[in-house]
Amino acid sequence: MPKLHTSTSQSGVGSTQRARGTRVASSLSEINVVPLVDVMLVLLIIFMVAAPMMQRGLDVNLPVARQAPPIVRERIFVTVPLSFSRDRTVQIDEERIRVDALAERMRQAMLNRDDKEVFLRGDGGVTLQQLMDVMDRLKEGGVEKVGIVSRLPGER
Repeated sequence: MPKLHTSTSQSGVGSTQRARGTRVASSLSEINVVPLVDVMLVLLIIFMVAAPMMQRGLDVNLPVARQAPPIVRERIFVTVPLSFSRDRTVQIDEERIRVDALAERMRQAMLNRDDKEVFLRGDGGVTLQQLMDVMDRLKEGGVEKVGIVSRLPGER
């Protein structure tokens, strides 16, 4: 709102100064934000309309395949018992065999398998060197992956 200033000072009768009357002073501290808001709303509408058009990808007609059930095979477990250091026998699933025949037995077991993996279970008293000997025999037999089975604390 403009401010009105009135001049009421007179220095006397017959002075050379004339009374100035009312003068209007406007303050520049108030900025008109209506045009700014109008421009921002127009830009917002433009971006809202243009954004979906910019997110265009390639049109690809993907082939359709029937879903076949996965082939589930039994896992092969090789167990190294505590008595391995005395009798040099390991257990493949439920069958006990000598470690000398382990490589040949694994070749026979891996013939018709796609996944050439074996899970190795070792007793806690078996040394690491003995487990490494069994792993070497498994690798000679064509096993590609050897997983070592362990148990969590508290499991039996």
